[in-house]
Amino acid sequence: MQKQRILVIEDDPAIRRGVLSSLRFNGYETLEAADEIAGLELARGENFDLLLLDLNLPGGDGLEILRAVREHSKTVPVIILTARGEQEDRVKGLKLGADDYVVKPFGALELLARIEAVLRRSPSRPSDPLEIAFPGGTLDLGKRELRFDDGMVTSISERESELLAYLSSNAGRAISRDEILARVWHLNPQAVETRTVDMHIVRLREKLRDDGADPRIILTLRGRGYQFAEPPR
Repeated sequence: MQKQRILVIEDDPAIRRGVLSSLRFNGYETLEAADEIAGLELARGENFDLLLLDLNLPGGDGLEILRAVREHSKTVPVIILTARGEQEDRVKGLKLGADDYVVKPFGALELLARIEAVLRRSPSRPSDPLEIAFPGGTLDLGKRELRFDDGMVTSISERESELLAYLSSNAGRAISRDEILARVWHLNPQAVETRTVDMHIVRLREKLRDDGADPRIILTLRGRGYQFAEPPR
């Protein structure tokens, strides 16, 4: 099996060496760059399966690299490497099409887990499913409709569709409210106080015919968040 190739664009030598070493040890091929010019050259001229991108680079802005990657390919997953105080840039990156972000300092296990999760759910965006199955029916992402096996059809909002798609793409994993706010609403969970996630879950359960007192589709994990139930095997 051909190894997956990851492009690492990070100006801090110690961080870059650590990331590259961990990736190679775990079976990935790597490419590397330490500034915007070299990063743009590799991003435009090389084939790779995932990009790890630092936003603050010598000679320019990492967001320019992200724009270039998205102009060239809508399918390559991108994970932003960001410092704790860079919320604004992080949000810009997500809006430009980044798939996830990791806050420095991060551990090798966390980074590898994020990489594996993004590669697993984003092998090729054009082939992403247009329908999501749930017990009793399917969600049509294009039309934002819940189609039940009994023939009934229920419309859902764009945000509800995005939320359900994110939960289902991580089926079987507990997802915290903070992660949902960051990945679906693109908000800094530390800067806002809101119950919007819980309210959207309540409405989704109603539309999915999922009993809030004993849910079978969107589970509540006390102290951990929500989980989209894995389909029975």
